[in-house]
Amino acid sequence: MAEIRLPPEDSDLSQQPRATAPPTSDLFSDDDRSIAADSWSIKSEYGSTLDDEQRHADAAEALYSGNFRAASDYSSDKDEPDAETVTSMLGLQSYWDAVYDNELANFHDHGNAGEVWFGIDVMEVVASWTKSLCIDISQGHKPNHVDDKSGNTELDDKYLSSWRVLDIGTGNGLLLQELAKQGFSDLTGTDYSDGAINLAQSLADRDGFSNIKFLVDNVLETKLEGQFQLVMDKGTLDAIGLHPEAPVKRVLYWDSVLRLVAPAGILVITSCNSTKDEIVQEVESFNLTKIHTSQEHDTAKDEETCRDRPFRYLSHVRSYPTFMFGGTEGSRVATVAFLRN
Repeated sequence: MAEIRLPPEDSDLSQQPRATAPPTSDLFSDDDRSIAADSWSIKSEYGSTLDDEQRHADAAEALYSGNFRAASDYSSDKDEPDAETVTSMLGLQSYWDAVYDNELANFHDHGNAGEVWFGIDVMEVVASWTKSLCIDISQGHKPNHVDDKSGNTELDDKYLSSWRVLDIGTGNGLLLQELAKQGFSDLTGTDYSDGAINLAQSLADRDGFSNIKFLVDNVLETKLEGQFQLVMDKGTLDAIGLHPEAPVKRVLYWDSVLRLVAPAGILVITSCNSTKDEIVQEVESFNLTKIHTSQEHDTAKDEETCRDRPFRYLSHVRSYPTFMFGGTEGSRVATVAFLRN
C-alpha cells in the first residue's frame, strides 16, 4: 500500500487538503462490498488465519455500536474541502497499482527510484528517531524525546539486531533501506501492490540490501505469521482513510496491527492526514473497543488478561517544522510511537 504525498514545500499550509470519508450509511451496498473485495484482494503464499468476511462483519459491528472512532471523527482546525474524487482514487488498490507500474517502468528505463513519500528529510528523521527509541527500549530506559542522538555504533547494532521489523505498505521500500543504514538487520516489507514489491526488490538488489525481504500482502487481511518487535507505517493508515469504506477499513487495520505487533513491541505511525493528538485518540478509541469486547464475550480469566489497553502512547517526533493556523499549532507530518502491552 502506497503512502500519501505531501504538498510542495511552498504550498499554502492553511489550504492543505484533507480527505473525508462518505457517510457510513452509504457504504455497504452489495455492489460496494463486491468492488471493495476485488480491489483489496490478496496475492500471497500464506494461509489465512481468520475468516475475512467475519472480520469485516465484526469491524462493521464495532463501528456501528459507537465503540470506535477514527481520527477523522475528531474535531480539528484543518480544512475539510470536498475531496470525493481524491477519496475514490487514492484509497483504491487500482490507483496504486498504476502508480507503481509506472514507477517500475521508469526504474527499468532510467534507473529512477521513484518518489520518496513525505520527502527524504522526513524519512531520515523517522529512521534515526526510531533507532533512538528502540535503543532506549532495549536498554530499559524511557524514551528521552531526543529525535536524534549519537552513540556507540557497535553497541547500537547489537541492540538493533534483535528487532524483527515490518514495514506495512512499504511502497518502494526506501524506508527499510534507511532503517538498514541505522543498524536494523531483520527487515520485512509488505505491500498489496505487485508493482510496489517488484520495485522495492529491484531497488534493494541494486543498492546492496539483500537482507531485506519483500512480500505481497494486504495488512487488512494479512496472511503473515508471527509477530514483529517493530512495525512501521508511513502513510498506509492515511491511504486506508481515503477508501470509500474507510471507517470499516480502519477498524480492520487496528485489528490486524494488534496481531502483528509483538507484546512489548513498538508501532510507529507517520501521517500527513492526522495530527499526533488525533492518532492518539484513535488508538485510545480502539483500546476501549477491545476492552468492551472482552468484557462482553470473554471469560473472567480473559477479562483480567485484556483489562490493560492493547496500546499505550510512547513518544512522538518533536523536530518537524510547525505552523500556526486557527489558533492551533500543527505540523505537516506527525510521527507517533505506541507500545504494545
